[in-house]
Amino acid sequence: CGDSRLNQKHVEDHHGHVEEVRIGHSLNEDESQHVAKRRATVLQCLQHHNISCSVDEVPNIAVLGSGGGERAMIGLLGSLSQLSEEKLLDCIMYLSGVSGSTWCMASAYQEPDWSKQMETVKQNIIQKLTSDQVNYHKTCCKLRKMCEKDNFSITDIWAVLIVSSVVKEIDEQVLTEQRGQHTKNPYPIYTVIDKKSKYDTLYSWFEITPHECGYSLTGAFVDSKCLGSRFEKGAKTEEQPELDMLYIQGLCGSALADGEEIKKTIFKGLLKLSTGLKNLVLKGKFYSALASCPNPPNSSILKKTKQKTNTNCKGQSVYFSKYISYILYLSLTVDEVHPSILESKTRQYEDTGLLLNSPYFSVLRKERNVDLIISLDFSDGDPFETVDKAAQMCKDLQIPFPTVEHPENEEEPKDFYVFKNNPNAPVVIHIPLFNTVNCKGEVKMWKDIYHTFQLSYNDKMINDLLKKAGLNITNTKEKLLKEIEEVIKRKKHWTTKPN
Repeated sequence: CGDSRLNQKHVEDHHGHVEEVRIGHSLNEDESQHVAKRRATVLQCLQHHNISCSVDEVPNIAVLGSGGGERAMIGLLGSLSQLSEEKLLDCIMYLSGVSGSTWCMASAYQEPDWSKQMETVKQNIIQKLTSDQVNYHKTCCKLRKMCEKDNFSITDIWAVLIVSSVVKEIDEQVLTEQRGQHTKNPYPIYTVIDKKSKYDTLYSWFEITPHECGYSLTGAFVDSKCLGSRFEKGAKTEEQPELDMLYIQGLCGSALADGEEIKKTIFKGLLKLSTGLKNLVLKGKFYSALASCPNPPNSSILKKTKQKTNTNCKGQSVYFSKYISYILYLSLTVDEVHPSILESKTRQYEDTGLLLNSPYFSVLRKERNVDLIISLDFSDGDPFETVDKAAQMCKDLQIPFPTVEHPENEEEPKDFYVFKNNPNAPVVIHIPLFNTVNCKGEVKMWKDIYHTFQLSYNDKMINDLLKKAGLNITNTKEKLLKEIEEVIKRKKHWTTKPN
């Protein structure tokens, strides 16, 4: 949030204006009101399933969507669609995502009452994803507009060129437009991590909601419209235009923001992306659109940005800077990157999946009082890595979390795991995307089909993946309802327990 001195609880400047950084762990008042209103919806949903409880006993249930590129986007869409079909979506209080899951969230929340018309929303998203139409002119004009920002960064290029080509749209809405429009939907929480504090896990977790953004565990927040602005000693000293949802999608899915990760694991995937983008450029579509755009971006515009020290959320890497300058036919080279960009006083945020590929710490914030976590895991590789890591991190931070035990055969996971042996922690349900139930012994085959580093999936891949994700909800519906009942019993026990 800029160069904030976040130890100031309440400071006034010489004009008597109240500072805009909020220090504290309490929930934002608007979020509290949202939760209070939604509690009635959750209660009605529980009654539909013949589960009785009082308003005070209504459980706070959070759905977590992991990262995983378009696989995660489509997987979450299929899961939410089937939750709606099974009349379970209205039981959910919070919806939080990482990386590709946030792409699905951003698309869904374009519609004020999306959870009430899930089938229409799903079809609209599918239509976009299966469309071959890419508006190159609009893409390039958006890039030009972003280049003119004071806080222009490599994330802008990533969002416009890569993310928009996957989600097949340029979403210029802003997050604060969702305020007051989504009382009938789960409360959304988008997550990133602080790059500079990546391995200092108490300070890593950064959440973005329609009302506030800030550090989940340390309790420092600003109004979400101020993300990207500069703060000093808690006061906003320089305001920037509110970041749009395309940028938020790019930021949440900025796996290429971390040079260390590129060197270790991501560079191979980058080469795959490179082939697709290179073909796009060589076809002439992108370059011709770039040339036809009024005041097209050029090397002089980008060189101008090198002098800017007020950039935010950049997350550059030497490899990606060089790669992008090749794709755009621009003269900006690695050697020309001004040291001030790399040594700026800003905070830099990046894809949460680079540390933990599921947004556990957004809902483990104790003020949210989450009773049940439903972890929808769309990750590549080890299907238990996210929950194992979360358990270890919680142990290190002394945050209540259930003990995680699972079979050694991680290559053939089941479709439903529940961890609940800590009475002070939320119950955690873990559902791997590909499992022995919905893949019937072909888990590896299905994993091999869906790669994280693909620019887009074809129609068949999208429809098949939607069905697989939906089956995980259908097949586990009764188990989900049973665990919800158990959570309510536990709440009743603690409600009636004498002091």
